This record gives sequence, structure tokens and C-alpha cells, in this order.
Amino acid sequence: MILHELLQQPLSQLLQERSYVRDFFAALGITLAAKGQCLAVVIDALPDDQLTEFDLDRAGLLAQFADFVEQMELFKVGAAQPVRQVTIIGGRDKDGRPEEVRLELNAGDVICVVGPTGSGKSHLLADIECLAQGDTPSGRRILLDGQPADESARLAGETRLVAQLSQNMNFVMDLSVEEFIALHAESRLVDDIEGAIEQVFSTAVDLAGEPFTLATPVTSLSGGQSRALMIADVACLSASPIVLIDEIENAGVDRRRALELLVKQEKIVLMATHDPLLALSGHRRLVIRNGGIAAVIETSDEERQGLIQLDILDRKLAELRDQVRQGKRICFELDSFLS
Repeated sequence: MILHELLQQPLSQLLQERSYVRDFFAALGITLAAKGQCLAVVIDALPDDQLTEFDLDRAGLLAQFADFVEQMELFKVGAAQPVRQVTIIGGRDKDGRPEEVRLELNAGDVICVVGPTGSGKSHLLADIECLAQGDTPSGRRILLDGQPADESARLAGETRLVAQLSQNMNFVMDLSVEEFIALHAESRLVDDIEGAIEQVFSTAVDLAGEPFTLATPVTSLSGGQSRALMIADVACLSASPIVLIDEIENAGVDRRRALELLVKQEKIVLMATHDPLLALSGHRRLVIRNGGIAAVIETSDEERQGLIQLDILDRKLAELRDQVRQGKRICFELDSFLS
């Protein structure tokens, strides 16, 4: 839409379709009231001294506004461009031995990163997060759709290609859950803010298994609730096509459902884990030893059959954990429990 059409559009409609317009004028101390008038009328009525305070005249204001709108629309288009494939080109382990691997990960893939504590799982995730180009200690290179990431993709915070969920989720903002989701939705230029809030919130409560409300301060959320909120936010709202998860098993969330949700959204998921249930839920396992990728294991049909039994056992253990939380006495026959 050209600038002239934006200026003549009813202000209420303009602010509904492009909420960022309000932010542009707010930075200049100009409050836009969504009444029947159009933006051109508001600008014509501005006192000259209000513009000169920012070293602007009306022509300069319109030029800056047009450039701002153009950049924001380009941002929306850029955020919608998905990455369909990530390629990991091996580097070297801690002793300098080469990683003889070239891994291609596609949208919807779940790749589990396994190995002893301290083996280098988190370093692999860090290489992917920074889209390494041979410039990290491992020497690995990360390609996006077959091409090296340019510097703008590696450094631009507003169009991050990688979302990382770390072991420790600590909020420092004095916001409610509703305000937090709304803030992110607005930053992503989401048209239906209220719909986004409801989707992320309901998904988070479902994953957490312990209730909280939209009015709950994010700083009051438990570890499981915080992780559930961030997983829901990444799945439903984040434009990042690559998701890195560091040990979700201790997060107090429904981890299998979390994975299913991310896969449904066509994310490329890499997850460091010690949990056999999660490890067998992935398409492949990257075995890390001494800082390097020592093996790549495809999940076999036999392992997938075993996963069914593991899932039954895990659900029974979850029931016992709930009984403990509720202060109930636990009585069961071991043979019946394992059958």
C-alpha cells in the first residue's frame, strides 16, 4: 500500500492492521486516538514546534514514516521465509580428530544429542545457535538450505533463525503472562493479538499440567510452568525455524506432547537429552564424545516398538508422581505395575 493510501485510511483501521504505526508516532510524543479521522488530518494538525523539537518538518516526518513502514513490511515478509534444511559439516573433537560427518536436517526432524555429562552436547547446540562458519573451537560449519549464513542472519536479533530453550528459565520482567505474550505478539507484527494470546496460553497450561492464569506474573511461574510457556511461545508464535532444547526431561512438562507440537509446526528440533523416552522419539541420535560427533544412530523399528513400552511405563510413573504431590499413600504390586 502506497503512502497516500495509508494517510487516507481511517485511523482505527490503520492501527488495527498496522499496530506499529502507533509506536512510530509515540516515539515523537504524538498520541494517536483511533477516531474517525485519518492520519493525514492528524499530521496536518500537528503544531510546528512539536516537529521542530525533533528537527523535522511535515515533509521530513512523512519521509521517515514511509521508510519506517517499508522496513516493517520487509520484516514481516522476511520472518515468513522458512528454512527447510540445516546442514552440519563436521569439524574436530577436543583432540583435533576430524568429525567425518555431514548431516542434513529437514523441517519436521527431531534430532537427539546424547552423550555423558561434559561430552560437548551443549557446545554442538551453541555452534548451531550462532550458525558457526568454522570460527568456533570445534571448527564446525552450519549451512542453511545449502548455503552459509550471511552476517546479517547471524547477528540480526529481530529475525533470529534459532530459538533456544535452556535448562534454566528465569524471567526478570515485571509482566503478567498476558502482557508477556502480547509483547511478543506485537513484536512479531501479529494481526490477531488476542487470538495469539489465547493460543499460546492454552497450549502452555496444557503442557505444564499445573494451572496458572493470564494474570499470573511471569516471575511467579514455577520452573515447569516457565518452560511450558516458552515452548508454547516458540511453537505458536516464534518465527524461528530451528529450535534447540537443552534437557527438557527435568522441566516438569509433558515432554512428548511438547515435541509433537514442535514437529507439527514444521520446526527443526535438536534436543540434548539423557532420557531414553526422548532419545528414541527422535529420528536420529548424535552421539557426542570428547567434544566431537562420534556416531549418528538412526532410530530402528525395534527401538520404536520398545518406545511403546517405555511410554506406558512413563505414564505409570507420572501417575505415581502425581500421587506423591497430592500427599496420597502409594500402594501397588510391582509385577502389576511393570506389566
